[in-house]
Amino acid sequence: MNSEPDWVEATQQFQHTLAESWGKALHSMPPVGAPPQLRFAPDKLQALQQAYLKESAELWNQGLGLQSRPADKRFAAEAWSANPVSAFAAALYLLNARALLGLADAAETDPKTRARLRFAVEQWMAASAPSNFMALNAEAQKKALETHGESIAKGLQNLLKDIQQGHVSMTDESVFEVGRNVATTEGAVVFENELFQLIEYKPLTRQVYERPFLVIPPCINKFYILDLQPGNSVIRYLVEQGHRTFVVSWRNPDESLKDKTWDDYIADGAIKAIEVVQEISAARQINALGFCVGGTILGTALGVLAARGKKPLASATFLTAFLDFSETGVLDVFIDEAFVRFREMQLGRGGILKGQELASTFSFLRPNDLVWNYVVGNYLKGETPPPFDLLYWNSDSTNLPGPMFTWYLRNTYFENNLIKPGKCTVCGERVDLRKLDLPAYIYGSREDHIVPIAGAYASTRHLTGKKRFVMGASGHIAGVINPPANKKRSYWTNEKLPKTFGEWLKGAQEHPGSWWPDWAGWLKGHAGKQVAAPKSYGKGKYQPIEPAPGRYVKARA
Repeated sequence: MNSEPDWVEATQQFQHTLAESWGKALHSMPPVGAPPQLRFAPDKLQALQQAYLKESAELWNQGLGLQSRPADKRFAAEAWSANPVSAFAAALYLLNARALLGLADAAETDPKTRARLRFAVEQWMAASAPSNFMALNAEAQKKALETHGESIAKGLQNLLKDIQQGHVSMTDESVFEVGRNVATTEGAVVFENELFQLIEYKPLTRQVYERPFLVIPPCINKFYILDLQPGNSVIRYLVEQGHRTFVVSWRNPDESLKDKTWDDYIADGAIKAIEVVQEISAARQINALGFCVGGTILGTALGVLAARGKKPLASATFLTAFLDFSETGVLDVFIDEAFVRFREMQLGRGGILKGQELASTFSFLRPNDLVWNYVVGNYLKGETPPPFDLLYWNSDSTNLPGPMFTWYLRNTYFENNLIKPGKCTVCGERVDLRKLDLPAYIYGSREDHIVPIAGAYASTRHLTGKKRFVMGASGHIAGVINPPANKKRSYWTNEKLPKTFGEWLKGAQEHPGSWWPDWAGWLKGHAGKQVAAPKSYGKGKYQPIEPAPGRYVKARA
């Protein structure tokens, strides 16, 4: 291994390797109709080829004498550098990964096709990493030797267990139980219909604000992400701040709900919850929060009510939520006419979109962290993942009614109709977001891959009331669940709201710690005067049905 490979032969090998890998990558892409005709920028292709040949020659000359550890955390353990075969495999894999991603970037095509190419390459490279295979994973081999094969036996047990439960374990799920050590804030269910239960929480202050607070969580997840533990519970924080707090707990749909539509979720879900909270509290106006898809549901419901001349909210909070779907990030790679039409044929007239399918889709947006990391740990190393409440919630998936899902898919992600005045007819009303002139607090997370920060900011262009936009650090969940006591991360504010997020960011000021106190201070100005806290749950015909968190949230998909 002292001489460089022949240049011509190396060039042919380079082209063969990339062609073969490219074919596999394209095969793994979402269905998009006819395959695109691809051309590559000649200058970028030449530079990529020269870099590949240079690096492969260096790798070839080093041979199995590699000693340096790659920066990639999958190969950072000492066992990788101590095993020449595994180290060489890791280095070769990383070289090919860089070349394939460079080839995707060199494609002369439209931005969406290029994003799809890159996504497909990333998925294939994540799956084909040498760390995923016992024959090449030096760390797993070392552990097998040290445990005299016990780690392999345990890994097989973990594999069989996960096959039976239908998903890869991200945490020790046996440690948690909804209502026992997650979703423990004290309260009672005071209303239910076939779509949701309404939970009222016990006040923790002698006085509460006269305007109650309603939380509408996403229906694609369970509400207790906002009530994991007392120390990181958004719900408990609201109650501690003196807000009489109500939360929608969506039912996990089964076949009896297979025909439910987006209109049903608006009329019998969000609007009904608002009306019940008004009746129980005798408040003319309330405050409400919509989180993720719950924000889209809340915005749509307010649009319907505005069309009817009703303004039941004194303020609205939108947490990592889309109203404008023009910048949806990586999820855009899945959406085109063929995909939407296929889903409408499959589920549009009735059926259930399984929660595990949704959970898998979101996990593969970050495949190394949320899929293959656990495959390696659980099966190759025989490890039991540590207990983590957030990952337990992440594994507790929910189903969706097919007609509701397909309406949402076409009218938001694909056609972005909600921001087009009068384009969407919901519950018999033409929705016009310009009529939402109420005060709004809009929060986005800087590293959010589900609701990209620019997508969250876009809501400021369509709501006409006084608005405040705040950006927090971290991602879709960790950015939201950031209690002040932890003294972690930062948040950014800017009193001006220019047209684009980039302009907003240039003038934004960073503040250390949690954004929650900023929100609490803003919310206080819209909560009204303080009154004596109620001594019982519900009122009149709305009496306690069962203790919180209720039975709906305990139903597994």
